This record gives sequence, structure tokens and C-alpha cells, in this order.
Amino acid sequence: MRSRTAAVPLVALAVAALVACSRGGDARAREPATDETASGAAAAPAAAPARPRVVCLGDSLTAGYGLPSADQAYPALLEQRLRDAGFDYDVINAGVSGDTSAGGLRRLDWSLRGDVRVLLVALGGNDGLRGLPPSELHDNLAAIIEGARARHVGVLLLGMEAPPNFGEAYTRDFRAVYRSLARDYHVALVPFFLDGVAGIARFNQADGIHPTAEGQQRIADRLFPEVRRLVEADGTT
Repeated sequence: MRSRTAAVPLVALAVAALVACSRGGDARAREPATDETASGAAAAPAAAPARPRVVCLGDSLTAGYGLPSADQAYPALLEQRLRDAGFDYDVINAGVSGDTSAGGLRRLDWSLRGDVRVLLVALGGNDGLRGLPPSELHDNLAAIIEGARARHVGVLLLGMEAPPNFGEAYTRDFRAVYRSLARDYHVALVPFFLDGVAGIARFNQADGIHPTAEGQQRIADRLFPEVRRLVEADGTT
């Protein structure tokens, strides 16, 4: 694993305005479909069996802020890659712009409705922007992992970097949260969610923060091998 120290300057802008994205115009979380049929629809054909699900729990980077359609965000791209590889899974975009790790924890029960097999946890950018204590980030993410584990859901943890304006110690402690959680809970980790995207103009929108459709493709390319591994471990095809 190569060092992430050099990545910090590149992500200063990438985490500098995530909270502002909650003001509107973003792609919101897509509610998982229920398996219930509408009352009074006796003549309707029987519903197809619900597919197993991969859920992406995150903020504006997951929601697809600024894109023409949430179908261009990495959750939809992962779904297509899984289908192309022969895995009949739905990938649910549970991204909400401006969300923190605390907000993700509050939404966890809702996000894990249905036959969820894998959970991607892509939270923390807004925690870092607000300068929230890394200990709070740790506790919130730990509770999310424990909640998923209690439901026998596999977890992929996506690391984020803090902006450097809170000092070197904060940046170091923030980064260490993800690595310690991956070690302590034995979950898969992508050390930096935006690696290869942050700081590269062609992969980011005009705000320098949110990935373009091409940037989202790059994220999906990087995440897919890890997601596929967890789906294969689940054993459902």
C-alpha cells in the first residue's frame, strides 16, 4: 500500500464544500423497493423475486451531486458491472448530500431494508470538513459496521482524507480511523475513496470537488474488484 501523505493536498478542495451540497439540486438516496404488492391488485401478475442488494451508504459523492442523472454515479455503474459479470444484484444508492457519519448511522436501519448482502460505507468527508473529533467518526463508523455485521452483511469501508487546515495531528488521526476499523473488524478497506480522481481536473466538476461522469467511472473501476470479491463470498449468483 503506497503512502497517502501526498494525497492530502489533492483532497483539500475535495472535502472543502461537501456540506454545502445539501442545499438542493442533488440526487437523493433511492429508497429500496419493497416486496409488498399493492392492495386491491388481485389481477396483477405475481411479483418477481426480489434481487439481493448491495447498498452504498454515503454523501454527495455517492448521491451523484451535479450529474444529470444518478445513473451516472458509481452505484449504478457498479450494478451494471455486476450484471455484466453474471451477478444479478441491485445496487442501491443510499447517498445523501451533506451527510456525516452520524447521519449515516441514523439512516442505517432504513438503508439495510430488504435482502442486503453487501454494504459500502463512504462517509467521513463532511466530518472532516466540520472538524468533528476523529473519535466520533470512529464510533459512528464502528456502529455502522456492527449493525451490518449483526445482519450478516459484508462491509467495504471507503476511506476519506481530512483537509489540512485542522493541523497535521488531526489529519493523521482522521486517516487512522479507517485503518484501525478495518483491522479491528476485519473488513475490506479502500484507503482513499477518491484516489486517482481528487485533484485531477478532467475527473471533477467545475467546483473541483465532485466527480464528473468520467470521474465516477474511474471510481467504479477501482471499487468493482472489491465489490465483486464480497459478492462472490456471499455465494449468490
